Amino acid sequence: MTDYEVLSDATSLRKASDALAAGTGPVGVDVERASGYRYSQRAYLVQVFRRDAGVFLFDPPAIGDFAPLQAAIGHEEWVLHAASQDLPSLRELQLMPPKIFDTELAARLLGHAHVGLGAVVEDTLGITLAKEHSAADWSTRPLPQPWLEYAALDVEYLIDARDALEAELADAHKTDFALQEFAAELARPPKPPREEPWRRLGGLHSVRGRRAFAIARELWTAREEYAREQDVSPGRLVPDRSLVAAVRADPHSKGELAALKEFTGRASRSQLDRWWNAIERGRAASDLPLERVPGEGLPPVRAWKDRNPDADRRIKIARPAVAERAEQLQMPTENLLTPESLRRVAWEPPASATAEGIGTALERLGARPWQIAQTAQIIADAFVASVQVDEEPSPAAS
Repeated sequence: MTDYEVLSDATSLRKASDALAAGTGPVGVDVERASGYRYSQRAYLVQVFRRDAGVFLFDPPAIGDFAPLQAAIGHEEWVLHAASQDLPSLRELQLMPPKIFDTELAARLLGHAHVGLGAVVEDTLGITLAKEHSAADWSTRPLPQPWLEYAALDVEYLIDARDALEAELADAHKTDFALQEFAAELARPPKPPREEPWRRLGGLHSVRGRRAFAIARELWTAREEYAREQDVSPGRLVPDRSLVAAVRADPHSKGELAALKEFTGRASRSQLDRWWNAIERGRAASDLPLERVPGEGLPPVRAWKDRNPDADRRIKIARPAVAERAEQLQMPTENLLTPESLRRVAWEPPASATAEGIGTALERLGARPWQIAQTAQIIADAFVASVQVDEEPSPAAS
């Protein structure tokens, strides 16, 4: 087993960057976070591989400034697996690629049955990767050697897998599909923060009453603030179910809250004052939240028949038609066109429901040119068919 070293100072970063700059071809990049352990999604390990240079493992918290690495590889193609997960953490470090190749996304477009990194490497190269450390706490220091070996293997085969997938894409005439998807993934802006993120509290559906909702909001906010302060995953301090149990129990004193056996978690008692103060703030709040808020999205499709019968007919014909085209292209339907895009254009089609009009609507929704070329005419035909179904006389009238 190779002994891997984690580089953690400016001198070693500069030497590694020089070696990577002298390497050849694309650069394999991966990031390890501490999801489920830490509050932040920051990178705790960055792995980089390039042919004729080798594998380098970097310690982001210790290094801080990655300018030399960006200068060394910032003009090359970066190969990542599931790039949407790693790009935000890399951007926090000011590590930004000019273009990417996403091996997971390429495998999806090619219709691979399994698209995890291990499956893709095995499918393309016949090499089996062990994945036993994928959920490890990567903020641990020092990092054990078996973890470092796992991390190194995550990038060591990326370039070879990329080359194999690139050949598959060319054989399947999907190279342009992939290039458009990679560019869109790289350009995709971060999701805006939710207006009321506390409503994602697990088990909130069992809470009743606006006052109880105010208490749940304050408990969630108190836990979030403490988690951020301690850089610990909120659920490791007090689980969602415990916060909801406290709301439902409606304790009359701090002692009653402490005696509540369902109120668990490593900070449930050590921070008892914090949770009790949150409960009291919720009880005193004047801005009581609504129990239910209007959804930003469309109604569920099962409700369309009553709420928008025309849209219901459109979606029932268009959805299987798009799925059939995806099957012909040998890719998941959601990669051919997102279900949300199809629902939105079916719910409120453009004034001109021609292929051109549908294409313009899909473009506004973020569809790429290749997706529009593959689906716009199919959707337009389905919409025409839905009108014809509506106009057919009922058996009673014939």
